Amino acid sequence: MNLKVRLTTLSFLQFFVWGIWLISLGGYMFTSFNNPVDLDLGFKVGNTYGTMGWASLFMPALLGILADKYIRAEIVLGISHILGGFALYYASTVTNAADMYWAIFAVSCFYMPTIALSNSVSYSLLSKNNFDIQKSFAPIRVWGTVGFIVAEWAVDLLGWTQNSNQFYFAAVASVFTGLYCFTLPPVHTNKSTEKKSFATRLGLDAFQLFKSPMMAKFFLFAMFLGAALQITNMFGNPFLGDFGKIPEYADSFAVKHSNILISLSQISETLFILTIPFFLRRFGIKQVMLFSMIAWVLRFALFGVGNPGSGLTLLLLSMIVYGMAFDFFNISGSLFVDREARPEIRASAQGLFMLMTNGLGAILGGLFAGKIVDYFTDAAGTKDWQNIWFSFATYSLVIAVLFLVTFKYKHQPGQTADIKH
Repeated sequence: MNLKVRLTTLSFLQFFVWGIWLISLGGYMFTSFNNPVDLDLGFKVGNTYGTMGWASLFMPALLGILADKYIRAEIVLGISHILGGFALYYASTVTNAADMYWAIFAVSCFYMPTIALSNSVSYSLLSKNNFDIQKSFAPIRVWGTVGFIVAEWAVDLLGWTQNSNQFYFAAVASVFTGLYCFTLPPVHTNKSTEKKSFATRLGLDAFQLFKSPMMAKFFLFAMFLGAALQITNMFGNPFLGDFGKIPEYADSFAVKHSNILISLSQISETLFILTIPFFLRRFGIKQVMLFSMIAWVLRFALFGVGNPGSGLTLLLLSMIVYGMAFDFFNISGSLFVDREARPEIRASAQGLFMLMTNGLGAILGGLFAGKIVDYFTDAAGTKDWQNIWFSFATYSLVIAVLFLVTFKYKHQPGQTADIKH
């Protein structure tokens, strides 16, 4: 089979597994673990999503070392997916929020490293076969987003968003993905005798970037904005599901097929990626990152004023602006780090960027968002979603204003035309 087709299949499966449960987990926990009413459940849901951040702090680095030096990367990738499948099966059996925390922590420990490992496998095999990585990888990677969307739709249409079948499904898909990884061409380990410190292997050298006040501010904003990334993953589905308690909206499309509606966010993401080169050339990296922060304000505010009836258009607009909110900071921020880091720590610097957003940021987001949801939940378990979303919008607005005022980075016309790669 053509190598690009095989790697495209890998990318599809990689994110298909995640898309099965990531968006619907919050709604499942609120439905399954809230009888009797648990007034701390929002915090517990946030904490559960935060396990992805904790796992991202150490597991990708540890398994990366293993794949670099001792066991071929595609084997490590396959084993991780298979073990993740067993963890997902365990998640299907738990009956309370405390056990779900540890189940998803186990899932995250095996899944989060596979994101970097699957990229590494693709890069290595494309390079080995003399493909231009920069031109070849983007069309391959976009099928990962397609896989995520297909998974969302499948779980929604099968009616599994509110029951444990989603975890059975994800477990089977994860094991299948692991077995598929074993069929990929070998990615040989690096037998170099060059001595590197353990700190270097973990990518800790990149922390020297904090010596620059500008980079220190950037990584701080990356962490705070990373906190916003998981909020709608955690609470978008429960928010739409709660409209089902209102007779006027109970049979609406947004309630019956909340996963499909939310999947428009990922579809928007694939489209906004295509606009980034234009925006970077026209406005520069700082402005593009600021656009992302403003888009987060709109994402949350539109949720606050929308509804499945007359306000459906507002919900749709929220899904559309998600693409700008997600892509414009993640991608332009990655390019900014690439530009500012020295070549010898470039890879580690990218790892640090991911640690601040998907690691510490996700942990912070889980704690912060869960507390906000619980604060606006009354004794009967009814949530004031409008104030919840407005609180998140205000948080994003404060970040945007602080970024505008404190982050100094002047755009030179034409500077970003070399978006390097």
